[in-house]
Amino acid sequence: MADFDCLPIAPLQPLPIPWLDHARIQAAVLRLDLIDPLISGNKWFKLRDHLIQAKNAQAPGLIGLGGNHSNHLHALAAAGKRFGFATAGLLRGHPQDTPTVRDLQALGMHLHWLGYGGYRARNEPGFWAPWQARYPGWQCIPEGGGGLAGAQGCRLIVEQAQAQLGALGWDDYDGWWLAAGTGTTLAGLVLAEAGRRQVHGALAVPADHGVAQTVAGLVGESGYQLHDACRGGFARIDPELLAFIERTERDSGLPLEALYTGKALLALREHAEAGLFAPGSRLIFVHTGGLQGRRGYL
Repeated sequence: MADFDCLPIAPLQPLPIPWLDHARIQAAVLRLDLIDPLISGNKWFKLRDHLIQAKNAQAPGLIGLGGNHSNHLHALAAAGKRFGFATAGLLRGHPQDTPTVRDLQALGMHLHWLGYGGYRARNEPGFWAPWQARYPGWQCIPEGGGGLAGAQGCRLIVEQAQAQLGALGWDDYDGWWLAAGTGTTLAGLVLAEAGRRQVHGALAVPADHGVAQTVAGLVGESGYQLHDACRGGFARIDPELLAFIERTERDSGLPLEALYTGKALLALREHAEAGLFAPGSRLIFVHTGGLQGRRGYL
């Protein structure tokens, strides 16, 4: 079995965007999208401790949750294939043929479509019991690789960025900005920073998805701020967002997707222009990956 504890290094790069210059803010982007072609973005970090637990328990397989464009299931299926675990995916809704679903099948993942009501029950007590009976001994991984294990793995993101500050000519930085879907990655950064710097989460999902409650349950209620960036709903894409992504990719060469990183960067522009950050601030923007999901709307 390969060593999934040895995380690839994500490059920390300058983010030269005119509106950041206008706001007199320096920013760098941590390119988690570049660490692996399949286990991409923040997913390897979120899966790391779950995989270690599965290995220590000698689990024969991994079970995860997600939708038909799920970056988490995509990475989970790839990790299972690479590291010798069987995998099963519990999917929202009814059977659909998407590029992501085809990849999951090609990677050997067993797919179970729960409908919408069945998927909404994922946080109810006893949800996992029938799946644990069907797949004895398998590691059950929360949606998005969440929970404390997922957050602990994401602490290592901070170490990777800090090790590269000198190459940027930075001696320090003021805070983080990243998309928040389950809040797991944000929680990991808050744990690692331990109050030294503020972590800003751009909420790519509506408030009723419970991200604030999840993060507070993991790290308390300090060390971070949450900002609405969902633009009317999860996976809701509008012409202004797509135009912003196209312009940003043309100007900076930074590839974005519309569900998370695009929304997060657009929200950063709005807050920078509104004066949220003092001139001279230095921010690290986390590119959380998920570029495979672009195939669902391009």
